[in-house]
Amino acid sequence: MPELPEVEVVRRGLERWTAGRTVAAVTTLHPRAIRRHANGPADFASLLTGRTLAAARRRGKYLWVPLDDEQHALVGHLGMSGQLLIQPPDAEDETHLRIRISFTDGGTELRFVDQRTFGGLAVEPLVDDGAAGLVPHSVAHIARDPLDPLFDDRAFLTALRAKRTGVKRALLDQTLISGVGNIYADESLWRAKLHGEHPADRITKPRATTLLDAARAVMTEALAVGGTSFDSLYVNVNGQSGYFSRALNAYGQAGQPCPRCQTAIQRIAFMNRSSYFCPRCQPLPRRRDAQRGVGQ
Repeated sequence: MPELPEVEVVRRGLERWTAGRTVAAVTTLHPRAIRRHANGPADFASLLTGRTLAAARRRGKYLWVPLDDEQHALVGHLGMSGQLLIQPPDAEDETHLRIRISFTDGGTELRFVDQRTFGGLAVEPLVDDGAAGLVPHSVAHIARDPLDPLFDDRAFLTALRAKRTGVKRALLDQTLISGVGNIYADESLWRAKLHGEHPADRITKPRATTLLDAARAVMTEALAVGGTSFDSLYVNVNGQSGYFSRALNAYGQAGQPCPRCQTAIQRIAFMNRSSYFCPRCQPLPRRRDAQRGVGQ
């Protein structure tokens, strides 16, 4: 699933190619693509048609485009395989094209393509979120991400160290810190030399600060190369892949030597997915501490 760097790459593409353009028509080709829009395809189209799109915004993994009525936004959920693509009107339809949005200028279209149909688009009302201004209703409960200028380091560190759970579970809690998914959690923990099962409430403040710094660094580096693409399911708005997969130190590297100590990276099951870590650089916490870090 796309994480902060991948969603930010898409956001930048949308800002470049759709900001200031007025919607001419909307065609929904698959009902699941707008299942989060409760009133159906006709209402979805009517709320967008004739509206001018503002610059796309993002919080963590959540992406939205405010409309010029200043009351609604087009919200995008990429899911596992959702793609927002900019295409010429005469380009051949993609196999898994779900939604087409054309503009009054007759130029490129915005297309939502989703092979697995876990993602989708919706038009949502905007609500006041204080210093952040207006955000979609579904985003208001999501925490800021570590690349957000308004992210409060001190508040995050305090909340993290109050969690009675493993530190990786805490990193994946989007109400605590947004934008970090399985890939960047493993990479951040590797850089900070922390095991994912280390109890969050037993992390010292310096180690917690190191972990936050690592999360910022790894996502900034991933963003610089277009994010992480393992297959064709994640691409930017122009259909191009990201290249951070070539720089991963832990995630997906089971059996490969740790870049720091040459010990083989290990894989373990974690929350119906996988965790990757170096058993030497990131030793398991003592059993008593590990038990304190299981669940909430």
